[in-house]
Amino acid sequence: MGFSLSARRLGISAAAGIVLLGLGYAVTLIVGLLSLQSPQQPIGGWYFLILELLILLVAPLAVVLMVAVHAWAPPEAKAYSLTALVFMGVLSGLTCSVHFVILTVGRQIASADLTRSALFLSFKWPSVAYALDIVAWDVFFGLAMLFAAQAFSGGRLATLIRILMITSGVLALAGLSGVVVGDMQLRMIGVIGYAAMFPVVALLLAILFMRTEAVTSSGPADVTLPREA
Repeated sequence: MGFSLSARRLGISAAAGIVLLGLGYAVTLIVGLLSLQSPQQPIGGWYFLILELLILLVAPLAVVLMVAVHAWAPPEAKAYSLTALVFMGVLSGLTCSVHFVILTVGRQIASADLTRSALFLSFKWPSVAYALDIVAWDVFFGLAMLFAAQAFSGGRLATLIRILMITSGVLALAGLSGVVVGDMQLRMIGVIGYAAMFPVVALLLAILFMRTEAVTSSGPADVTLPREA
């Protein structure tokens, strides 16, 4: 069937959105961390609210981006790209549910000061919400990147995307070491994988999609560069 014009536009739009929101997330996270008196403190106030909203926007865009990756992938790699899409969908469902509950129910419970609410609805370890978000980003995001990487090979740009996807996925999975040893500072390894490297991957995917010849019902679209970058 080829890479359709609608898939091309969808992929470029989703990638651009992830890049912009990723920059906003990185800036907010850095400023929020610098505002803390102790590294053990969780980010709070407006910084926390902005981070939560950005995650609620980024996660669905990541699914849309994987849809475009699956459409772009060559036939022999579509099993890998479809697996990546499923994992990214699980990630989005999990993390959006967790962060929406935290922003709504969590804030009301915190203001009511109900006993043991932090064990369920906080991002201070250990808590149920924190554990679910770790599964979403460290496990399912990591697996999505590793499988999606298998769809890219051949040209220099595609090879670079493959390398960065694998690196991003490995770093995300490595963030699980924080759970194993009980030190959440080690989770920053995973944060580098999905908060720092994923926007770079999205930017490169946008460039790749722009260089890809799209196919319409009447034939190839007016794109001068070949499919392989």
